[in-house]
Amino acid sequence: MIPARPRAVVVGAGISGIACARALSAGGVQVQVRDRGRRPGGRLGVRTLELPGGGEHVVDTGAAYLTARDEEFSALVEDWSARGLARPWTDTLAVLAPGGVRELTTGPQRWAAPGGLRSLVTDLAEDVDVVPSATVRSASVVDDRPAADGEAVDALVLAMPDPQAGRLLAAEGPLGAVRARLARPWEPVVTVYALWEQRWWPDLDAGFVADDPLLSLVADDGRRRGDGAAVLVAHTTAAAAAEHLGDPEALAAPVLERLGVVLGVAAVPAPVVVAVHRWSFASPAEPHEEPYLLADAGRGLLGVCGDGWGGRPRVEQAWRSGTDLGRELAARLAA
Repeated sequence: MIPARPRAVVVGAGISGIACARALSAGGVQVQVRDRGRRPGGRLGVRTLELPGGGEHVVDTGAAYLTARDEEFSALVEDWSARGLARPWTDTLAVLAPGGVRELTTGPQRWAAPGGLRSLVTDLAEDVDVVPSATVRSASVVDDRPAADGEAVDALVLAMPDPQAGRLLAAEGPLGAVRARLARPWEPVVTVYALWEQRWWPDLDAGFVADDPLLSLVADDGRRRGDGAAVLVAHTTAAAAAEHLGDPEALAAPVLERLGVVLGVAAVPAPVVVAVHRWSFASPAEPHEEPYLLADAGRGLLGVCGDGWGGRPRVEQAWRSGTDLGRELAARLAA
């Protein structure tokens, strides 16, 4: 008689969740990913704008770019590049301050994607069993195994920001200690993106905003995407976002005004379109140094992964966290 394959459920279809599911499947585990969204991607958010002259432009509203330092992740990025899914964007970013560009800084190659960074997660998820619009409301222990909404499995993975993962766990009971480990603060961000008839700002790919109460990063999305569209994307500071979580649209006008100040332009022309997206849990204020969390849950296993693990919150680290957790889980379940 052929033994049954161990079963796992991954909650969250961002890049860490999909990477974890792929590693589990490669290790012989039957795995399903459940996500409350309509498509994979998580915080690699995108929106689509209609261009004045016709056509569409995909805007990255979440992570601004990805880097590839890890050898295994670099190979994945090179494969995306060879297939036209990813493109090298820039290794030079500006430092912005009132009056315009203060200086230029060079660093690692930043990668973008013609279809938005979410398209890379969609590619990874092609052979993964993903159930969209599936909101998991609890993670517990049932029949001495971890369970998603009461359904017991051999392994359960929460691939999401700590505050969201913690909400699924009861404070008391066998997983209370895991919930306590997830009690770390995360910072919000509000993204404001706008389309103009034509460019009005100086040439730059993106810029970090120095010591500003409102803005933290500004990106030229037309240069990032490679289509030259007159689109800017601005990310607020965590403090500004925290003050406007209940009304993020109120930040649109102040952000547009502030863009003129840090880009050295006296008056910002009225945009064709301006829109706002709130990220309540954009990045960890205190990342975990461990690459992931793995805990016993009765006779099964509970894992937590994502960009909040591994010391530096990056797209690459989210993938690394999910991949390493999936491999560890597969090895433990096969033992």
